Amino acid sequence: MPKYGFLVVEGPHDVEFVYRLLSPFRMKRVRLEKNLDPFFPVLIPRTYPPDGDLQKRMPVPLFLESPTHAIAVQGAGGDTRLIDAVEEGSFKLDAGRLTSIGILLDSDKMEPPADRYAVIRDGLRAKGFSFPDDPGIVLAATPRLGAFVLPDNQSAGTLEDILIDCGRQVYPGLFATATTHVDAALRDASLASEDLDDLRKPSGRHKAIIGSMANILRPGKAVQVSIQDSRWLRGTALMIPRVKAVQDFLADLLELTPPAAPAAPSP
Repeated sequence: MPKYGFLVVEGPHDVEFVYRLLSPFRMKRVRLEKNLDPFFPVLIPRTYPPDGDLQKRMPVPLFLESPTHAIAVQGAGGDTRLIDAVEEGSFKLDAGRLTSIGILLDSDKMEPPADRYAVIRDGLRAKGFSFPDDPGIVLAATPRLGAFVLPDNQSAGTLEDILIDCGRQVYPGLFATATTHVDAALRDASLASEDLDDLRKPSGRHKAIIGSMANILRPGKAVQVSIQDSRWLRGTALMIPRVKAVQDFLADLLELTPPAAPAAPSP
């Protein structure tokens, strides 16, 4: 029987971020329902439109499997839904068979990450989930519980701050031109003030740089497609400190072991 994990993240970018971090552990996407572990179909929505909203995306989790694990990564649809998503998913699943429940969230609010996490932690505890006192810690209970506040449990920011680190290393030329393009927009007198409202938000500049790069790498497609398909989080990018910290946390939470290195050829 595989170990079953349930992860809740804020949105689609975070879902693909988790996928890339778990890929080195032989985790593969499950694309067809007929191939899905029988533990997880209860998480698949069966009615449309979701919550009566014709514009809302169907909240189907990303399902990942390996020879030893089966994991569902649920996008909550925003930070305000994190607590409800954990409760709803855990209620649908056979909680006695879950080995891990985890959360990834941003700290883009005007408050320290510890305070940001405390609100979520206390809300989860009120629902009966005994999450640990601090982010980045895994409580070795049954199931194992833990949360990571992006980008590093200490700094205010978002996933895009981590992707900036990756973009600077993996695509240095493209990163430089995208940064120049975004900064030029901030100085463009032909743009009205309201045109730049989102760009001037605390995370706006980084989001715009990542979006500009993603549109070169995968023209016309969403950023999450670029995270999935491009080299943002492959090879040496996985050794960037803030990337490795999240990956190490997930490996601890989900009890993942890296695949054995191939044996050296005989002399």
